[in-house]
Amino acid sequence: MRDAVEARDGADMAENQDWRLATLADKKAIEKTPFGEMCPFSSVTQMVAASCETRGDAPAVSFQLKGGPSDRVFTLSYAELWRQVTAFANALHERGVKPGDTIALVLPNLPETVVALLAAQTLGVALPINPLLEAEAIGGILDESGATAVVTLRSFMKTDVPQKVAEALESAPKVREVVQIDLLPYLPALLKPIAAVLRPKSPFPSALHVGDMRKLIKSAPSDKLRFVRDCGPDDIGAYYHTGGTTGSPKLAMHTHRSMLANAWTISRLILTEKDVALVALPIFHVFASYVLTLAPLAAGGHIVLVSPQGFRGDGVMDNFWKLIERHRATFLAAVPTALAALDLRPVNADVSSLRYMISGSAPLPTALFRRFESNTGVRILEGYGMTEATCVSSCNPPDGERKIGSVGYPIPWMDVAICAFDGNGQFSRACADGEIGEICFSGASVFGGYKDPARTAAVFFDRPDAPGRWLRTGDLGRIDSDGYIWITGRAKDLIIRGGHNIDPGLIEEALAEHPAVAFVGAIGQPDAYSGEMPCAYVELKPGAKVTEQELLDFATEHVHERAARPATIQVMAELPKTAVGKTFKPALRKEAIARVFGEALAKAGLEASVSVVDDPELGMCAEVTPTGAFDDAKAKEALDGFARPWRLVS
Repeated sequence: MRDAVEARDGADMAENQDWRLATLADKKAIEKTPFGEMCPFSSVTQMVAASCETRGDAPAVSFQLKGGPSDRVFTLSYAELWRQVTAFANALHERGVKPGDTIALVLPNLPETVVALLAAQTLGVALPINPLLEAEAIGGILDESGATAVVTLRSFMKTDVPQKVAEALESAPKVREVVQIDLLPYLPALLKPIAAVLRPKSPFPSALHVGDMRKLIKSAPSDKLRFVRDCGPDDIGAYYHTGGTTGSPKLAMHTHRSMLANAWTISRLILTEKDVALVALPIFHVFASYVLTLAPLAAGGHIVLVSPQGFRGDGVMDNFWKLIERHRATFLAAVPTALAALDLRPVNADVSSLRYMISGSAPLPTALFRRFESNTGVRILEGYGMTEATCVSSCNPPDGERKIGSVGYPIPWMDVAICAFDGNGQFSRACADGEIGEICFSGASVFGGYKDPARTAAVFFDRPDAPGRWLRTGDLGRIDSDGYIWITGRAKDLIIRGGHNIDPGLIEEALAEHPAVAFVGAIGQPDAYSGEMPCAYVELKPGAKVTEQELLDFATEHVHERAARPATIQVMAELPKTAVGKTFKPALRKEAIARVFGEALAKAGLEASVSVVDDPELGMCAEVTPTGAFDDAKAKEALDGFARPWRLVS
């Protein structure tokens, strides 16, 4: 395994020696200087502008329409990137978008997406929106944000994004400007005439002010900004919707300080101007926005967008190793689901350029961790983050000991505490080392709150024993004696399927409409590929009869979000409930773990019983007791693919 420190050359080591992060002592040494004094920038705009000025003709953003190893690559230099950002910000201002206005981006991964993101943060507040959301959800986010402009795709084959945005605008009366990006210039010359003929009609009404991004950039001044925006660290630079693609999204407000504290800090810890980041995660999500886009640009590195759809793009997964070789990629970020899919594909190219990969959004199974490192030579850093902490909150140290299964310790200028709360949700005390409680953060990366103040009050609290504003994550964990954080469960009930957040309420509400169903409890059951899969338990009405397959068919029809449809539905005589009649989901999770692990062992030809206990350090832990023919090695092979801990009981 290559050591990350040795992978840097002598010049980089000399330049970033004070940023070597191997131990908690290194973190504390960095923090001796307050973040506001250490970081030379007051806004993300200043940070990226500085890189553009110093890097000039060096490549900043490259793009492939498809994931083939020899497909055409389009590249923007740093100088051209900043020229386009300046021109687009000026063009939006000329069209009536005022400094401080909210500019929504409903886009896949394109070079224009990066330009629009930076221009929006220069002129006002950027609002990246998941283009896979339905029109109603997009409209709700636009309305809540008060957005006055939207940047999206022009009508094109095989995409319904413009149609959804047009429908969404009916719920967003403040939107006055729509700017379109045409995919036609990225097509091969022979296909352009055909695509132009087959292009669907524009769904936007003629009364709406609609413009073309490329034309606007060409027509606007690009030498300097023609407006004044006094933007400081406390100003809002972005809204990110959180809560998944189901349920009611919340708009998290990111200040320029919190954005810098994530992107600039990550760039100093891990990246240099020699790094090439392969971007296969969607830029509308904070993971790609900060870790894979703003951080590499802050370092003066090169970002490569491998397709508009990222990992889902044509040819990307099958050619991933060849793409790394082609672009000499050094840095990746991914979720365990993507890593599991890549693990099925042999490494058929030279990937020796890889230095670091950050894994987040869901637990990474130990067996997959070891296989991936062994096959690629990349140094995996498991991290933990959330939109409410801008992005990365903690990470295994780049230059120090990585404890597999932990999420390391907080990044510089972030503090963590494991806290206990009373029955009224009030802070009770800080937990001791090794004691499980709720993970809480305080520091420069913590967001500015939700746009709805009523939501904000529920996630922040004050501690009499420690200064600062503390953020409740809703996740349960512990801190070991070395300061490493271990996530043991979730106080909140979100199901995380491959990093995709699913509100169990959507499943429960749909199944509750079935005439035979009395009660429903939806949870995430362990899955070796996605981390978790939605699973539902139902209690039937007295005398009612229905098969599990009939319930699955009903769910397929009534749960409109494909990712939220339950993989299994179990009928129980009575759901476990609390004293007040609420479904007791910890008991359902234990049943699901025991069932899934039991099925995996049986598939491997092993005879064993599985029970689940509450371990003081591991949280819910499966205990496997052999009852007949059994092989320890086969059991390990069958169960190590799951993120949930287990142990053999003799």
